[in-house]
Amino acid sequence: MIAVPPVPADFLVIAGGGGGGTNGGGGGAGGYRNSYLTETSGGGGSSEASLSLTRGSVYTITVGGGGTGGPYPTNSTNGVDSSISGSGITTITSAGGGGGGSNPAASAGKNGGSGGGGGYATEAGGSGTANQGYAGGPSVGSPGGLPYGGGGGAGEAGNTDGDGQGGDGVASSITGSSVTRGGGGGGGRQGPAAGAAGGDGGGGAGGEIETSNAVAGTANTGGGGGGSGGGSGTSKNGGKGVVILRVSTADYSGTTTGSPTVTPAGADTVLIFNDSGSYTA
Repeated sequence: MIAVPPVPADFLVIAGGGGGGTNGGGGGAGGYRNSYLTETSGGGGSSEASLSLTRGSVYTITVGGGGTGGPYPTNSTNGVDSSISGSGITTITSAGGGGGGSNPAASAGKNGGSGGGGGYATEAGGSGTANQGYAGGPSVGSPGGLPYGGGGGAGEAGNTDGDGQGGDGVASSITGSSVTRGGGGGGGRQGPAAGAAGGDGGGGAGGEIETSNAVAGTANTGGGGGGSGGGSGTSKNGGKGVVILRVSTADYSGTTTGSPTVTPAGADTVLIFNDSGSYTA
């Protein structure tokens, strides 16, 4: 009997970003796992070994949604995990981003793929998951009208680039061109000035007091949602995640569900799952 060789496959799996906190911190980016070249010196989203898929087997692709924000005093929620699972592989799971800390309850940022930013007063940011993302930044929002904590990104912690700013994401060329994903959400501001900027890679900006101008995380980047300022402001949802596979065109079976975007990249074929589905190797 002739052994059937496996199908090598590179992957990028990003979970949904965390929702921004109300009167609080930015949401953390969804966890970032990949086997393709990582274009960052920050250490987040570290590269892993590629997958060896069994020919003829079905692999389930789960794309996690973003966590929720909302009007005061809603508490944020974490993003939803994304994953690849199937025969002969260890399931690849990226953890949903941590929700931003909120006031009056749950003021610390939530733990997640990347941690949510700290909420009211001087609360701590949430922790990130090892090799998937960074911690959220602590709040500096009270007193004085400074921003609450920025959500952690796949490439750096929240607040790294300034008070309340979301951490930047990580760039990957798995699709054939460089795209940055996994930015943390910016913290809201309890004052008349604008909230903090979101991190590069889909992180939403924070809002200012008494407004609803916080920005949601960008869909299919796993970006964290922006936190709101005090009063009647509304925090925003995190961005949905994404799962990408890259296989040799000679090995590509053409059998999928969930309608992924299928594009060539040199001698390879790239499948971009913006929604859940499957691939038969």
